[in-house]
Amino acid sequence: MVTDNIEKLLDIMVRLRDPATGCPWDREQDFRSIAPYTIEEAYEVADAIERGDHAGLREELGDLLLQVVFHAQMARELGEFGFDDVVAGICDKLIRRHPHVFGGERIASADEQRLAWERLKAAERARDQVLGGVARAIPALARAAKLGRRAAGVGFDWPDLAGVAAKVREELEEVEAAAAASPGTLGEEIGDLLFAVTSLARHAGVDPEEALRQANAKFERRFAHVEQRVDEDGRGWAALTAGELDRFWREAKLRG
Repeated sequence: MVTDNIEKLLDIMVRLRDPATGCPWDREQDFRSIAPYTIEEAYEVADAIERGDHAGLREELGDLLLQVVFHAQMARELGEFGFDDVVAGICDKLIRRHPHVFGGERIASADEQRLAWERLKAAERARDQVLGGVARAIPALARAAKLGRRAAGVGFDWPDLAGVAAKVREELEEVEAAAAASPGTLGEEIGDLLFAVTSLARHAGVDPEEALRQANAKFERRFAHVEQRVDEDGRGWAALTAGELDRFWREAKLRG
C-alpha cells in the first residue's frame, strides 16, 4: 500500500510537470524557486509538533514529502538523479551510521550513540574542511550552534561552561563599548555576542533554537496579560507610564 501511494504521488508530480499538459505554475518552477517552500513546510511540521496537532502533523508531513518529490522530479528531468536515488542514498547512510543495529558493534546508551554518530560523520567529512557543508539557508541561530559543534569536534572550544560564560560577558562589554563609542560596529558586536551565547547553550546541553522558541512563547503569553491589563485600564498605551506597564509585566511574570 505504501509503495502504491508513493508511485501515485510520483506519477502526479510527473503529470504536474508535463511540458504540454501539466500545471503552468508547477512547470515553471526550479530548485531555487521551490527552496523557500521546502523550508516553510519544514517549519510547519515543527509547528504542528509544538502544538501537539497530530492530524495537522500528518498533513504537514505530506506537504514536506511533496517538496522532496518535487525536487527529485526536477533533478530527474535534468538527468541528475531521481526519487529512487534519494531513497537509496538515505538508506545507505542510515545503515552506515548505525553499525550497532546493522553490523556487529555494540552501543549501550543514547549518549554513546550520539558520540559514535559524530565520529562517523566526522570520518565522512575528513576530506573536507571542518566547517564545510553547513547549510547557509538554515536559521542563523541553528547554524551558529552547528558551526560551534563542528569546531568543538576538532578541539577548538572552551574547556568548560565557565570559560564560555566569561566569553559571553566579554562580548557584552564589547557591545556596550560599541554603543558608546562606535555605533557603526554595533551590529557586528551583537552578532559576536549571539554566537557566544549559542556556545554557552551547547556547553549547557541546551538547544538554543528550542530555548529561544520557548522564550518567544513565554514572552507572548506574558505580553497578552499586559495587553489585557491595558484594555482593562481603558486609557490606552500612550497614556500609561513605563512604571505602570512594568507593573503589568511583573504581574504577568508572577502568573508564569
